[in-house]
Amino acid sequence: MKKKMNVALIAGGTSSERDVSLSGAIAVEKALDRDTFNVRRYDPAVDLGKIIADAAEIDFAFILLHGIGGEDGTMQGFLDLLKIPYQGSGVLGSAVAINKHFSKELYRSAGLPVADWIVVERGKTPDIEALAARFGFPVVVKPVREGSSLGMTIARNAEALAAGIVLGLKHDTAVIVEQYIKGTELTVGVLGNREVEALPVIAILPGEGYEYFDYKAKYQPGASEEICPAPIADTLRDTVQRYALEAHRVLLLRGCSRTDFIVTEAGAVYLLETNTIPGMTETSLLPRAARTAGMSFAQLLERLIALGLEE
Repeated sequence: MKKKMNVALIAGGTSSERDVSLSGAIAVEKALDRDTFNVRRYDPAVDLGKIIADAAEIDFAFILLHGIGGEDGTMQGFLDLLKIPYQGSGVLGSAVAINKHFSKELYRSAGLPVADWIVVERGKTPDIEALAARFGFPVVVKPVREGSSLGMTIARNAEALAAGIVLGLKHDTAVIVEQYIKGTELTVGVLGNREVEALPVIAILPGEGYEYFDYKAKYQPGASEEICPAPIADTLRDTVQRYALEAHRVLLLRGCSRTDFIVTEAGAVYLLETNTIPGMTETSLLPRAARTAGMSFAQLLERLIALGLEE
């Protein structure tokens, strides 16, 4: 009889996305085949010592953390020290991808199209007039390292821009002020390590009352419409899939990623950011794209485990 694999689900943590993380853990635990896997749950907020104590018995860790403390390379480094394999990207790729400034620099170096931006650091007084002159209004303000659009603002005047910077700096030590691009949001999942494949494109249409795909629009049932495969021309589909694959490569990612785009009415494509630990409920974007490609949620999870062990 084949020995079951001991899988540690690492979820919860202390970031602003704790609840989303825990929802993912419930879904993953339910989907993993109990004839193949023994599943244990660990919450880094209270269980770091227990992970260390159990390390010799853990065959694989499934990281379901989002934001700082889980998606930024810290948990990956912790598991590397314990010699526990895990799904997804390692320390370097995780740390770079979560930093919107560094990742945009790498996108640009690879010839990928990005909106213009500038970094504003905590402790330095921003020149609101200069920012307004450079970007105009509306303008986007985002924490450099944060997920799920937390701390993000679309400012339509100088007062709102100043307030948005203050809000963003409550979430991080720096924010990016970024050119606003009006258009349709698309997202593309990628699977693989050295050999990678792009999943079907998803179009995201925030519901009435949501100006963009913010935290509520992402997680409140029925708040947004997500269409997969996206009803777009084949040439646009091929373009964003190619860009997603290149983003996965240039950020040194592995396992899986999900890259978000904005496409204007004129057809111009702008790469927004890449998520290294996408949501992992059955209705999350990456599992939905995988399902369109013919892969069940359980099959996707097993694929991610296999990719993690391959590395």
